[in-house]
Amino acid sequence: MTELQNLSEALVKSVETAGASTVRVEARRRLPATGVVWSAEGLVVTADHVVRRDEDIYVGLPGGAKVAAALVGRDPTTDLALLKAETQDLTPPAWAGDEALRVGSLVIAAGRPYHDMQATLGMIYTLGGSWRTPAGGRIDRYIQTDVTMYPGFSGGPLIDAAGQIIGLNTSGLLRDASLAIPVATLKRITAALLEHGHVKRGYLGVGMQPVRLPEALAKTLEQEAGLLLVSVEPGSPADTGGLLIGDIIVAFGGEPVEHMDDLLMLLGGDQAGHETAVRIVRGGELKEVMITVGAR
Repeated sequence: MTELQNLSEALVKSVETAGASTVRVEARRRLPATGVVWSAEGLVVTADHVVRRDEDIYVGLPGGAKVAAALVGRDPTTDLALLKAETQDLTPPAWAGDEALRVGSLVIAAGRPYHDMQATLGMIYTLGGSWRTPAGGRIDRYIQTDVTMYPGFSGGPLIDAAGQIIGLNTSGLLRDASLAIPVATLKRITAALLEHGHVKRGYLGVGMQPVRLPEALAKTLEQEAGLLLVSVEPGSPADTGGLLIGDIIVAFGGEPVEHMDDLLMLLGGDQAGHETAVRIVRGGELKEVMITVGAR
């Protein structure tokens, strides 16, 4: 066989391997989408934006059978949803580690919006670090590919050359970008959905915008910016803790805060219910207030 034939055969085997763990998700009025088996006991992870209803959900299995499924939980901020199919005989996939991710690596985006598998070939276009989605969710790794996201592919697997799954494809996080949600994020969000049905996040109840600090204050704090409070919700944790419109948050829990993402990263679900020191600038003077973080 030629090298091209060998490559073609390897790609076919990769799709077949991942196909045993790829299911159809019927949870919206029109075209079904795709999901990936999370556990043999019926758990299926998929993209949240393709789950348009909470009831009358069905999962199409690789063998052709169709079973009912229930929504375990969802996190719109990371575009992930977890379903529980009425079956105990699913095949979990092999998940690839982070070391498998390299720019230029060949990858396959697969989907099962109908009975049979569909697939398209591409490569990892760019990789980045942890990032925050427009809805505020944290994705552990930025993975963008040049694969074509055909209708119904969202929620399906991104497969490496060995047939391992390196992420969950979605077109619902950023417009005009083929992104994959990495395995680390899948594990973290799925664990939260199994425990709570949602992802806990800290909540202050403020509206903010970045603002540059006066030069003298910037030198004192060794940072150039902070977050100006433009609104404070009545009865919110911020209101109860004494924060006022016009205050500038410069640190939270001892960590400097200059941008919105800085504060969002610090407002994890483990902060909810805990009293935290918030350093602010009020009337040109540095002050510290204690805020009991709420849960959204």
